[in-house]
Amino acid sequence: MRVQLEGRQLGCERDERWLFQALEFSIEDGDLCRVEGPNGSGKTSLIKMLTGQLEPSEGAVLWQGKPLPKARAAFHGALVYSGHLSGVKEALTPLENLSWYQAIGIDDDARSVAACWQALDAVGLKGFEDIPVAQLSAGQRRRVGLARLHLLNRPLWILDEPFTAIDREGVAALEHLVAEHCHKGGAAIVTTHHAFSSVAFTRRIGLDGHGGHHVL
Repeated sequence: MRVQLEGRQLGCERDERWLFQALEFSIEDGDLCRVEGPNGSGKTSLIKMLTGQLEPSEGAVLWQGKPLPKARAAFHGALVYSGHLSGVKEALTPLENLSWYQAIGIDDDARSVAACWQALDAVGLKGFEDIPVAQLSAGQRRRVGLARLHLLNRPLWILDEPFTAIDREGVAALEHLVAEHCHKGGAAIVTTHHAFSSVAFTRRIGLDGHGGHHVL
């Protein structure tokens, strides 16, 4: 599936203050985009706009040429999103969480218990498959959520601070996974303070929190 996510004249106003205005960019196949800026500059607000959780104060987000509200089903079928929270149900086990993701997904090639086991093994959770998530550490909970990247065959990844609470080994594995995804023609948008060592960003969106921005 082709990737084309666009921001057109995007603006975000909070408490009578513009965090950013007139922001324009395009994300296409193979792009790795970093969203950067100080705390409070609007990075997470931008991510929420791009995932359809927040309406822009001005401007529009487009998916393959259509405004996001009119392309929501197709867009969500192409997206894996990881936010500040792990996005997992704590009463369920890691294996049950991934089985639940499969049940609400549209990826026929991922609908198997074996795929769930493989995804958990890939994020270092072999042996923890049947332990309730509530009993896992913060880093392990984060890994359960990130296992979706291995499980779901989606071209667009939007990851808000994905390296939070993950150890050095996990950071290296996730960096490699994101790089491979983009190398194969997918796209990723990442907010992070982490400097990738094995791949260069093809796009950068910088926010200053005072209405200004830069796009490279």
